Amino acid sequence: MHRYIESGLDNIYLENGYRIHRTPYGEGISIQNTEGLNRAIGRWLVSLPKPLTGAELRFLRLEIEATQKDLAGILGTTEQTLRLWEKNRKKPMPGPADRLLRALYLEFTGKDESVRKMLERLATFNETDRQIEARFRETGRGWKQRSVPALRAHHA
Repeated sequence: MHRYIESGLDNIYLENGYRIHRTPYGEGISIQNTEGLNRAIGRWLVSLPKPLTGAELRFLRLEIEATQKDLAGILGTTEQTLRLWEKNRKKPMPGPADRLLRALYLEFTGKDESVRKMLERLATFNETDRQIEARFRETGRGWKQRSVPALRAHHA
């Protein structure tokens, strides 16, 4: 299993879909279909019934190819505030900005899910500080997230 630290997220693990190889600088890794993997991670993130963290915000922002300045404008905040949200990697971002970012991501990726359905699911946010571990597996139809039933309490 490979911990996918290249994503900028601490809780993403790959069960397959990667190759370890030797380079002149040490061990290297090649991930198959990185774009599909990142899309699967993004869709998983926006489906979670918990507030997005700064690290997750940064991941989604990079996936929609937005600058901090542009995304701040869309979310109705300042670039400095957005930068602060991203810097505080484990801290939840404010609810209205969180919901708008999720809708924006779904629109950007063309995911077939109504914003209303997403907002209904988000209405049950669990405000506790929990980190959910995710595992991803490459299949013949692209990267898929596998459920990991246990929630781990986050230790800062």
